[in-house]
Amino acid sequence: MKLDATDIRYIGNDEFRVLTATEMGSKNHEVVPTSLIAQISGLRNGGVNKILGSLARRNLVARVQNTSYDGYRLTYGGYDYLALRTLSKRDSVLSVGNQIGVGKESDIYIVADGAGKEMVLKIHRLGRTSFRAIKSKRDYLGKRKSASWMYMSRLSAQREWAFMKVLHENGFPVPTPIDQARHVIVMEFIDAYPLRQITSVPHPGKLYSSLMDLIVRFAQAGLIHGDFNEFNILIHRVTSEPIVIDFPQMVSTSHENAEFYFNRDVECIRTFFKRRFNYESNLYPRFQKTIDSKDDGDGEGFRLDVVVAASGFKKQDLQALEEVRWWINNVTLRIV
Repeated sequence: MKLDATDIRYIGNDEFRVLTATEMGSKNHEVVPTSLIAQISGLRNGGVNKILGSLARRNLVARVQNTSYDGYRLTYGGYDYLALRTLSKRDSVLSVGNQIGVGKESDIYIVADGAGKEMVLKIHRLGRTSFRAIKSKRDYLGKRKSASWMYMSRLSAQREWAFMKVLHENGFPVPTPIDQARHVIVMEFIDAYPLRQITSVPHPGKLYSSLMDLIVRFAQAGLIHGDFNEFNILIHRVTSEPIVIDFPQMVSTSHENAEFYFNRDVECIRTFFKRRFNYESNLYPRFQKTIDSKDDGDGEGFRLDVVVAASGFKKQDLQALEEVRWWINNVTLRIV
């Protein structure tokens, strides 16, 4: 869905209390009873009914028909508003501009703070309409069916935020992370082109080597990007240096499929350079050699995958996130 922040200025404190109450009730209810929303929000039942009607007209909540009781569920629009409200209270984001990107798992917008500084807002949206059929194949959260896609989107954003922070703090060429709330991340706006839009470069061999060196550097720090391709690499407009984006799918070099993901990242770059720039090299990194060089003391000196794993992610949450991404990447095309 497309973010429309026009109405957020007209949403008052009571409306946000009801939205928050609906979100809280969604932890244990697929359809949140109106009485529970009233109880959590602390507002009188009649007032809550009126507010819910107003929120439903704005598509921030949805009334679910054919249930044994009167109830509502939070929509992605409502979830967006709750995240933007949090960012606004922190003075991180005060205005929303044009959409500049869309993918199967996220939407990208230009936003600004109170000083007019432009930034990038990334909204994680696991479980778009075309992927709803996946849910019927498997429930990734056991009894927590109601909030599964929003919960997974929140996990995805938190994980990307953790990776972006630790990579930025350790000198990797990634956007500067600015803030994160629920399923939303705010990051630095970089004046750059996606690699996929570039038709020629003065020295393809130099860029090829830089990208392969990045893959090696990630691995020597204990990480594999997992989706290292022309869609997730930016080329700075002034310096022509590569910047890497999109980190939720990163895995540790200790992952059981680490060599597969490493080799896939390498092959994506080799294939793109051969197709786009007619450049091919017999020199490319090998997983085992890279890992061995790290173990010999040539790596970063500590493991960033350990740092990220210590950032509050539970093992079962990481497993669920990996599973849902596997389904998105491998099953959705057949479903659609």
